[in-house]
Amino acid sequence: MANMPKRVKFRKEFRRARSRKATKGNYVAFGEYGLQALEGCWLPARTIESGRIAAQHYLKREGKVFIRVFPDKPVSKKPLEQRMGKGKADVDYWAARVKPGTMLFEIAGVSESDSRETMRRIAMKMPVRCRFVGRRISV
Repeated sequence: MANMPKRVKFRKEFRRARSRKATKGNYVAFGEYGLQALEGCWLPARTIESGRIAAQHYLKREGKVFIRVFPDKPVSKKPLEQRMGKGKADVDYWAARVKPGTMLFEIAGVSESDSRETMRRIAMKMPVRCRFVGRRISV
């Protein structure tokens, strides 16, 4: 089952769109290597889950995969061939708001070549361009 919040204050949200760069969650915090989004989008929960499954299949229970985004935005959609009006539609799926620069996935406990291949497989599932990044050590 895909991720979704346990409880929300409001059932439906406005369709806001922001094109600013990410200021939070834009660096490798938990793992050694990460997958960074280069574009903004709404990332559906199904897509996040498919990336997680692709990583687990390749790693075969080695290392640890961290998912840095959570789908907390309800996206509603009217059925096909539905006339206009009659109020807002029901929630169709849950999505994570991704800004350019947001870290999507992180990996710890595996070599760089294995983590690079894992991130490549995850990036193939994502609807945005992504890049492989390593941890920056600052003193």
